[in-house]
Amino acid sequence: TIDNLPNVRDINVLLTAIESIGATVNRIGPHEVQINGSTISDVTIDYDSIRKIRASYYLLGALLGKYKKAQVALPGDIGSRPIDQHLKGFRALGATVNIEYGMINTFSDALIGNHIYLDVVSVGATINIMLASCMAQGRTVIENAAKEPHIVDVANFLNSMGANIKGAGTDKIRIDGVERLHASEYSIIPDQIEAGTFMTIAAAARSNILIRNVIPKHLEPITQKLVKIGVQVEQFDDAVRVIGGPEYYGTSVKTNPHPGFPTDMQPQMAAVLTCAKGASMVTESIFDNRFRYVDELRRMGANISVEGRVAVIEGVDRLKGAPVKATDLRAGAALIVAALGAEGVTEIYDIFHVERGYENMEVKLRSLGADIQKVDEPDPTAEEKVLKKAL
Repeated sequence: TIDNLPNVRDINVLLTAIESIGATVNRIGPHEVQINGSTISDVTIDYDSIRKIRASYYLLGALLGKYKKAQVALPGDIGSRPIDQHLKGFRALGATVNIEYGMINTFSDALIGNHIYLDVVSVGATINIMLASCMAQGRTVIENAAKEPHIVDVANFLNSMGANIKGAGTDKIRIDGVERLHASEYSIIPDQIEAGTFMTIAAAARSNILIRNVIPKHLEPITQKLVKIGVQVEQFDDAVRVIGGPEYYGTSVKTNPHPGFPTDMQPQMAAVLTCAKGASMVTESIFDNRFRYVDELRRMGANISVEGRVAVIEGVDRLKGAPVKATDLRAGAALIVAALGAEGVTEIYDIFHVERGYENMEVKLRSLGADIQKVDEPDPTAEEKVLKKAL
């Protein structure tokens, strides 16, 4: 039984995929689900929607670890986020891995623990290797492992089911294989990226927001940057209060694996910096294509230039509302941040991206006093809209 589960599209697609291979999925409530994996009859997952979520590759590690074989559709949006470290981990455990016809095939007679050094720090690969190795024979050691809070959460969850994982949260994780896992009840940690997004919303809107049910320690990299530019942040046991200031000052932000500044917060932070005095420099050291939101912020009057992995932001007094498009999940969040601090009306199209990772965003913002509504409208491009006005 898993509690505190976000009711968002990616989760619902994943649950449907799990159901499609024979598992029993019982949705107790919008944020609680019971899954019985003992009825799984198939290890092949191939249908269109699963390709659209990157989390589909976690089914590889889970199924390989339990059934010694798995066949899962390759996520479509690989871009510059390859899964070579995942596959390296599976092979090190003794599995054969092939990619053919858009499917990843992996199988093994027996998984044997091994020493695995990740060439790059990868959250996905760290989790996938933990999933695959927790029932392997002997000990697996993951070196240069990711240290994010959700790595620790996955390890705690697996341990609650009888796994033997030590060192999660450090760069060296040791997994001693067990014969079987048993049932468990588990509550997932709060999403620090959702909380961080609301922190940047408070800053951009020059507002005063109390964000409850968070783990303040997980938010420290975000808190430090906001305080540095002139935002006031008060921390409590399980809440943070963010108070926007009258003016902000430019700074430099460089994304890094935890405990560095999270790449998933980079676009939202950049949206706040568009109205900070002076120049700011945002360096993306983890993923390519993280600056796709820049053109949209420029439509709103932001002064941003991008060279490779660096964006230089010259602060303006205020952004102006405009028709814009969410190009991905965090870009969409950044546009909401920008819109709440902008003058006039902003229309954000393709919000299905936002709904992949944020639950009832417009409802939560309305409860804070935002003038925001979700409407079903044809999706004109910004260019068509401008043309219509001109006519």
